[in-house]
Amino acid sequence: MKSFGDMVKQAQKMQKQMGDLQEKLGEERYEATAGGGMVKAVVDGKQLLKKLEISPKALEEKDVTLLEDLLITAIGEAQRTSAEKMAEAYSKVTGGFNLPF
Repeated sequence: MKSFGDMVKQAQKMQKQMGDLQEKLGEERYEATAGGGMVKAVVDGKQLLKKLEISPKALEEKDVTLLEDLLITAIGEAQRTSAEKMAEAYSKVTGGFNLPF
């Protein structure tokens, strides 16, 4: 059985790894498209929107509702991909424990 001191050291090590991982994730980029590439969203590893591209072709339709749906779809998909990658990375650090982020 580990001593309390060993457990504290292990927790501190994990905390540092989590901090390093959060910094790294902030630099990662994940992109998704919608409407056959008419809209592209890029988010970072923390699911924050970093870039949004709208093709002029998407504006030709003059359908605001369609454009809104394409934006929501692209952003949502990029955020889901980012969240999955973040969960995988955290799982490796925590040994499978589901800790709140």
